[in-house]
Amino acid sequence: MDLPQEHESPIAELSDRLADFARRRDWEQFHSPKNLSMALAGEAGELLEHFQWLTEAQSQDLDPAKKDAVALEMADIFIYLLRLAERLDIDLLDAAWRKMAINEQRYPADKVRGDARRAEEYDPD
Repeated sequence: MDLPQEHESPIAELSDRLADFARRRDWEQFHSPKNLSMALAGEAGELLEHFQWLTEAQSQDLDPAKKDAVALEMADIFIYLLRLAERLDIDLLDAAWRKMAINEQRYPADKVRGDARRAEEYDPD
């Protein structure tokens, strides 16, 4: 059931605004899944640059200007991810909830607490 716009989620509202932004500039032609995923990877690299060479402690205590720059890079990533989901007709929130359920099964808290190995590295029970 489609909800009236005033009852849309903030994410759906942002996704609609991003699609409108692209349409008004005739950029839909450039927003293929391939191009969006490549742009997403590029933005993730730009986010990484802000943390390169920082210690763990420094990465957790950013000055306000650096934190704002990081926030804007994260926004770019979020924007490209939303556009990619829209172009592929993927409900990103549903996919995230499903992935969390999978991860809760793969990484039971009582078995993996304090251990950052990948799921396949744990001994099977």
